[in-house]
Amino acid sequence: MRIAVLAESDKAESRVAATPETVKKFTGLGAEVAVQSGAGAGAGFIDPDYAAAGAKIGPDAATTLAGADIALRVRRPAARELAGAKPGLALICIMDPFGNEAALANLARVGVTAFAMEFMPRITRAQSMDVLSSQANLAGYRAVIEAAAEYSRSFPMMMTAAGTVPAAKVFIMGVGVAGLQAIATARRLGAIVTATDVRPATKEQVESLGAKFLAVENEEFQQAQTAGGYAKEMSKEYQAAQAELTASHIAKQDIIITTALIPGRPAPRLISTDMVRSMRHGSVIVDLATERGGNCELTKPGETVVEKGVKIVGVLNLAGRMAPTASSLYAKNLLAFVETLVSKETKQLAIDWDDELVKATALTRDGVVVDERFKQA
Repeated sequence: MRIAVLAESDKAESRVAATPETVKKFTGLGAEVAVQSGAGAGAGFIDPDYAAAGAKIGPDAATTLAGADIALRVRRPAARELAGAKPGLALICIMDPFGNEAALANLARVGVTAFAMEFMPRITRAQSMDVLSSQANLAGYRAVIEAAAEYSRSFPMMMTAAGTVPAAKVFIMGVGVAGLQAIATARRLGAIVTATDVRPATKEQVESLGAKFLAVENEEFQQAQTAGGYAKEMSKEYQAAQAELTASHIAKQDIIITTALIPGRPAPRLISTDMVRSMRHGSVIVDLATERGGNCELTKPGETVVEKGVKIVGVLNLAGRMAPTASSLYAKNLLAFVETLVSKETKQLAIDWDDELVKATALTRDGVVVDERFKQA
């Protein structure tokens, strides 16, 4: 069995899908590992490190892919990047298929068996494979660090001989993995933290971290969570009521971090232009939903917008700003999943198509798109 670790074609993506540590474990499974030259450079992992772990270094993608049974990447490659790949190649990465159905169909046409790591079910067995959680955790932490860098005042309260410096007020909108880490990080820095989410189960989590919970707690709120633990899209009436509640709260905040995302849909708009303008000069908004359109009406991908003295930070790929740590976690997620696809007896790729993990993540097989959500498109 041969595993190919491919370099990212997007120059803004500094993460890598395998580390020397996971390469060593792959070889322990009986696999031959090929790493494309320079694949780990952005994350601080150089070719000699991979070679020392037992990998062969391929000068380009084609050489690295030659004869591979499995290919690992962070982001979905274009079909043309897989030219010459072995038929049935198991491609494992973050696929981002919503809105990219044509690219998915192209992967099917070249005979790739594509697995989307972001569709890994949130069950106990798959916790070690949950790339959304591992990367969101880092993004939540980094969002607070980015906010602190942009904010022109102190986070903690400081009592000095010259007077008392008040603590920063931080509002976290969306309390998933990223939001919870943002709460914990802001609290560690000494801020006064409040948080909101449409899922009722998050209230206790927020309060356990020492933050105050803010939400319209009506009947719709009590049923606002899917069986998989994700937020449901709320009614226009609920969104209006929540906006009214939060508008006055936002005006008093120094920093807002938004993390609200709904799988397969544009990011919900939580902060209007008027809300931004109600904040005091020097306040900061960090929008973690930028890649899906943003939670703030004024967010621009990859840019920092200033509106009436308020900074709206539309940073992309926050986890990628911590590439060594993010890559280490992501690589271990992939390793855990690959282990379920390999026969312990033969040491060969042996996909069990009845496995719930495979059923949840497989997008293409035998030249066609197999995920029902994307077949029609």
